[in-house]
Amino acid sequence: MTDEPEPKVSRRTTRLFDVRLVIGGLFVIYGVIVTLLGIFDSSAEIDKAQGVRINLWSGLIMLAFGLLMLLWLKLSPPDSPSEPAPEREDDLR
Repeated sequence: MTDEPEPKVSRRTTRLFDVRLVIGGLFVIYGVIVTLLGIFDSSAEIDKAQGVRINLWSGLIMLAFGLLMLLWLKLSPPDSPSEPAPEREDDLR
């Protein structure tokens, strides 16, 4: 056993590596890109999709999903790692 102190992990660091942030951020970025592509689709591309503006709808769905993930992170932040309990003298015997 070593007596090296464990590095403290801040709440911000814990939140930074939460998977909801990564997934939500990527879906928001891709959602914006695909939505913009859907807004500026040509009539040939719309005809290819049988009249449905598929890029617009899928971009909006991706954007909504990403925002929901980020909202979930905001409303239910991750817990900080708990500090280990100090050892008592009685436990060492």
